[in-house]
Amino acid sequence: MVPTSIAIGHDGAVPLTFPVAPMKAGIGTLPHDDERWAYEIKWDGYRTLAFVDGGQVRLQSSRLHDVTGSYPELAGLPAGVHADTAILDTELVVLDDDGRPQFNLVQRHTRPAVLVAVDVLRVGGHDTIELPYEDRRRLLDQLVEPGDHWSVPGHRIGDGAALLAATDQQGLEGVMAKRLGSTYVPGKRSANWRKVKNRRRVEVVIGGYTTGEGNRSGAFGALLVGQWDGDRLAFAGGVGTGFDGARLATLGARLRDLAVRECPFDPAPPTAYRRGATWVQPVLRAEIEISEFTNEGFVRHSSFIDLVD
Repeated sequence: MVPTSIAIGHDGAVPLTFPVAPMKAGIGTLPHDDERWAYEIKWDGYRTLAFVDGGQVRLQSSRLHDVTGSYPELAGLPAGVHADTAILDTELVVLDDDGRPQFNLVQRHTRPAVLVAVDVLRVGGHDTIELPYEDRRRLLDQLVEPGDHWSVPGHRIGDGAALLAATDQQGLEGVMAKRLGSTYVPGKRSANWRKVKNRRRVEVVIGGYTTGEGNRSGAFGALLVGQWDGDRLAFAGGVGTGFDGARLATLGARLRDLAVRECPFDPAPPTAYRRGATWVQPVLRAEIEISEFTNEGFVRHSSFIDLVD
């Protein structure tokens, strides 16, 4: 049965149109008006809409692709939804041995996925997107019964800094900040949702750079970096953000003076990184900020901070 303690749908509501895509968040910092926001753990996986209808479920990616067949472990979801029809906004994750979501595990999908329900767009034929965030969350808690392969995580009002710190200690990606009273806007990026990510600083060695394009023409595009593994410089990916105009000019001049013909990385980077690359003597070290290292040892979501003396 559809939960009845929260009114769903109302006169004048903007109906959903199909195909429907999930609401998007911007990347930012913790809000200053903390008490006016709710905070949830940010789950590192694939954004997925779950369409429940008559005991069946259809899973749709954020790019509107039907991915139902890829996740047979989620076929039982309708049994955990207290309505004949519903549309859930979810994050499809795969957990490691410590219970942490790992994006690379979703890509490989060698262990069962878990669907984390974070919002609700429709229940029993009634659109819920015009309801304020806190009502949709209460409705979601009533609607979905947790199971082996799906869950509804908790949230908190205010004190986002404490939750962000807790996620950092647990090795999680960060938090989602969602403004109280805000409606759900399918397919749109909204300032009412913010991704606030944990970051870590690491030291890397610069072994090359790519040619700049567009407004970077005449400068470098990204640094190609690595880390020493004994006497071998292991490639660790590219760093293309964090540079202002002055830094592009001064660092670019230093890199050109250090140019060499032979690639300093062992083994050489993947082909995509080698196209148009200029190699340099691996004598400059840089501090960068990243979200994590991938399983391949490459930096993810990297940004340049400064050179290390």
